[in-house]
Amino acid sequence: MTENKEIFESMSVGKALASLAIPTIISQLITMIYNLADTIFIGQTNDYRKVAAASVAFNLVFLMNALSNLFGIGGGSLISRLLGINQDEEAKKVSALSFYGTIIVTILYSLIIFLFMDPILRILGASNDTIQYASDYTLWVAIIGSIPCTLSMTMAHLLRSEGYTRHASLGLGMSGILNIVLDPLFMFVLLPKGNEVLGAAMATMVSNICSLIYFSIVFFFLRKKAILNISPKLLPSSLKHLKSVLAVGFPSSLGSALACASSILINNLSSNYGDIPVAAVGIVKKIDMLPTNVGMGLCQGMMPLVAYNYSSKNYKRMRSVARYARISGIIFALICVLTFEIFASPIVLCFIEDAETLSLGTDFLRICCLATPLMIINFQMSYTFQAMGKGPESLVLSSLRQGLINIPLLFLMNAIFGLYGIVWTQLISDSITLVISFTLYHMTYKKLVINMENANC
Repeated sequence: MTENKEIFESMSVGKALASLAIPTIISQLITMIYNLADTIFIGQTNDYRKVAAASVAFNLVFLMNALSNLFGIGGGSLISRLLGINQDEEAKKVSALSFYGTIIVTILYSLIIFLFMDPILRILGASNDTIQYASDYTLWVAIIGSIPCTLSMTMAHLLRSEGYTRHASLGLGMSGILNIVLDPLFMFVLLPKGNEVLGAAMATMVSNICSLIYFSIVFFFLRKKAILNISPKLLPSSLKHLKSVLAVGFPSSLGSALACASSILINNLSSNYGDIPVAAVGIVKKIDMLPTNVGMGLCQGMMPLVAYNYSSKNYKRMRSVARYARISGIIFALICVLTFEIFASPIVLCFIEDAETLSLGTDFLRICCLATPLMIINFQMSYTFQAMGKGPESLVLSSLRQGLINIPLLFLMNAIFGLYGIVWTQLISDSITLVISFTLYHMTYKKLVINMENANC
């Protein structure tokens, strides 16, 4: 930890945040590109059924983020806080708990998907025309390749918690680049025509396996100078930290799960209007991954700094980090809004040439992008609470944004305004959540200042 101590304690806030966030953002963008690559390559078939099927199945893949967040975000936050108060041995135990905890919950998840795959995919919005394509994608990515996917993300979170952001980013970035290379190979060369969705899934699985191998090698070579440890011998004594890990990990996991549930509901409601709206919505959600992934990368880079300085009671530096990250995120979000409003049609055209899908996708993108600045601020607030170990506050925000506010609004807007009402819902939901986020944040920070002043008396 000593080699990264300067980043956490004395380096200028802007430079420290950049050193942790930029590699993370790059890896997030590469991951985004390979997710986009699946849709782009599948879209080259000009078969909206295959695009719709991939969009439906991707919800189950996205849900695996929730599994990795459970122990990756929860464990990573606790590790950074333990390092802030010099409890390195306890941090090692948390690392092992996070590693094996991820494996256990992923196995359970994959088993459920395997046993009930057909009804689950139909609930997600798959039709008789898309069910087989969606099943192919789900089998190879969310069942056979589930552990490499979730475990790679968890190990990346653990590396970031100790400041090894470049190692984490390289592993995830390598997986993304490899998937981009393998996609056309599996889709158009190795497999017969008509199996493009299956090929994309197999390429994703292979790239995730390679990523897991990389992270395993990194953990092995860092074992002597880092606190990161995955020895099963640490498990019995690590269970005492389970509650603290889940206190932060569960809200983060719930947020991802509710986002997935919201996406599932959008697909389901959109499917009432046909497969073309499902394809259009799926394409827009892929495009929206650009600001989402940059925002997430910024938050994940910020999180160890906030956690470390919170536990070491350097609240001024902690708040400066959070403010710097928030301003940076807003600036990027506004650039995205301007770009998407002006170039919506050519951007959607990159994914599919079908005229009706293109028209709907263009309209949807111009609406959805308006929520981008609000979304990034809400992300930043939620991650700040997670870094501080404030599980209840984080749970409130996670439950509200994509659950208690967004889901009822989707039904209401669909009933009143139809298909376009579904698309406008996220902007309204994020606007309401933003007011609550700022209120909770300022109340929490005010309490910290009061406690600090009382301690100095």
